[in-house]
Amino acid sequence: MSTPSTRVPQQERSRATRARLLEATVDCLVRYGWSGTTTTVVAAHAGVSRGAQLHHYPTKAALVTAAVAHLAERRAEELRAEAEALPVGPQRLDRVVDLLGVAFTGPLFVAALELWVAARTDPELRDALVPLEARVGREMHRLTVALLDVDERRPGVREAVQATLDLLRGLGVANLLNDDSVRRTALLRTWKHQLATLLAPAAPGDDGPA
Repeated sequence: MSTPSTRVPQQERSRATRARLLEATVDCLVRYGWSGTTTTVVAAHAGVSRGAQLHHYPTKAALVTAAVAHLAERRAEELRAEAEALPVGPQRLDRVVDLLGVAFTGPLFVAALELWVAARTDPELRDALVPLEARVGREMHRLTVALLDVDERRPGVREAVQATLDLLRGLGVANLLNDDSVRRTALLRTWKHQLATLLAPAAPGDDGPA
């Protein structure tokens, strides 16, 4: 019978194996795309046995969706940590949009795009991905509200936040094949001014248009 002292190292080894598999999966999606990211390739890339990979993630769909969820959670933690250094005042909005922009051009976004396209014609992957993307989208929205330090109950705030995320997502797609940084910078500069106006608290006595 296993003792607690032997079970703990086994649990730690299992966590380490899963982490290597998840990190390797995202890396393979970015490098090789959906078609080139086989479970065999991921296992080799992670340096774990095929049997260990199948034990933790028996299907490719289970592996890739777990990998995207893992990286999304890690990126959210990084954003929260980076938020601690954000300035207060007008510069905060500018910095928040820039931070979010990085999230929509990094490895997580590229890996997610591979899955979105593949899921269109892969029912198993689509069934696994749709609820995950809904959860990730809600988390990103809540995180953006917190980073901007705005009250979502105010009219128009929720829509302004979501428009920002949709804009960044679209710019991320446009940047996938070519360096779109010049146009991206110009568009975001304009949007930051508009967003600041949309998120500005209403003046006392201003109830909006009659």
